[in-house]
Amino acid sequence: MTINSQLILILSALGAINGFLVALYLLVQKPKKLANSFLAAMLIMISIRTFKSVLFYFNPDITKVILQVGLSACFLIGPLLYFFCLSHINQLKRQRLPWRYHFIGLMGIILLVGVLYPYQEYEALWGDIIYKVINYTWLFYIGLSFIGIFPQIKACLKNRIIEQENIWLFTIFTGNVLIWFAYYTAAYTSYIVGALSFSFILLIIVLLVTFKLNHKNENIKYANKKIPKEEAEGFVQRLNALMVDDELYKNSLITMPQIAKRLGMPTPRFSQLLNDNLNKSFSTFINEFRIEAAKIMLLSKEPQKMDVIAERCGFNSQSTFYSAFKKVTSQTPARFKAENSPNL
Repeated sequence: MTINSQLILILSALGAINGFLVALYLLVQKPKKLANSFLAAMLIMISIRTFKSVLFYFNPDITKVILQVGLSACFLIGPLLYFFCLSHINQLKRQRLPWRYHFIGLMGIILLVGVLYPYQEYEALWGDIIYKVINYTWLFYIGLSFIGIFPQIKACLKNRIIEQENIWLFTIFTGNVLIWFAYYTAAYTSYIVGALSFSFILLIIVLLVTFKLNHKNENIKYANKKIPKEEAEGFVQRLNALMVDDELYKNSLITMPQIAKRLGMPTPRFSQLLNDNLNKSFSTFINEFRIEAAKIMLLSKEPQKMDVIAERCGFNSQSTFYSAFKKVTSQTPARFKAENSPNL
C-alpha cells in the first residue's frame, strides 16, 4: 500500500470512527432532545456506509453481507435527515403519519428486501436497481427536508440574520447534500470520495458542537449577573415599544436573538430580562401580545375565520392559536367571543 493509499485509508476511517463518537455524545447529552437522537442515528448510518466504502475500496473481495449492511444503512440516511429537520423546527408532530410508523415502515422494507433478495445471491440486482433506489430515496428525503426548512431559509434571507440554531440546521442539511452528491458522482471521480467527504464535513460538525458548548458557557456567564432595576425598566419600555409600534409578534418566525439584536443586547441577557424582570418565557411574552391582537379581531364587527385570525396574529397554526389563547385567557377563542360580543 502506497503512502497516498495509507493517508486515504486513515482519513476515511477516522471520519467513520469520529461519526460514531459524535453520535454517542449526542445520545448522552442532557437535556435529551429528539432532534439530537435523529442526528445521532443519521451519523451512525453514514458511518456504517463509510466503513463499507473503505473496506470495499481497499478489499473488493469482502463478504457480501458487509456490502448489504452498508447499503441498507444508506437507505435510512435521508429519512433520518428529514426527521431531524422537522423535529429541530418543531414540525415533526404535525405530520399526518407519525414518525414512528414512518420509520417502522422503512425498516420493514429493508428487512423484507434483505431477506427475499440477499446481496450474496442477487449481486447484480443490488449493484444496479437497489443501489439506484437507495440513492434516489435519499435524494427524495433531502427534497422533503428542504421543503420543511424552507420557511427558516426564507426568514433568514428576509431578515438577513442567521440564528445560531439555524446555522446548526443548515450545516447539517448542506453537509448531508454534499455527502449524497459525493457518493452519487463517485462513478465519475473515485469510489472513496464519499467517505472522504464525510470525514471533512464531520470535522465542521464537531467545530459547530464546540461553538454550541461555548455559547452555553456564555449563557452561564450572564446567569449570575442581575440587571439593575432602572436599566431593566428602560429595556422593558423599549421592548414594549417594539412590540406595539413594529408589531414584531405578528411574525410567526420571530426569534429571541432577532429581538435582542433590535434592543442592542446579547441574547442571554435578553432571556434574563424576560425571566428575572418580567417572570415570563419568550413564548409567553410573545403570545400575550398575539392574544391581545386576536381579542380585538374576535370582537370586530367584520367576522373573520379563526385560521385567518391565527395567521394575522403571528401563530403558525390554528391549533397553536387555540392552545395559547386558552393558556392566557383560560377560555377558548369562541367562548371569549360569545361572552364579550354582546358588550361590544
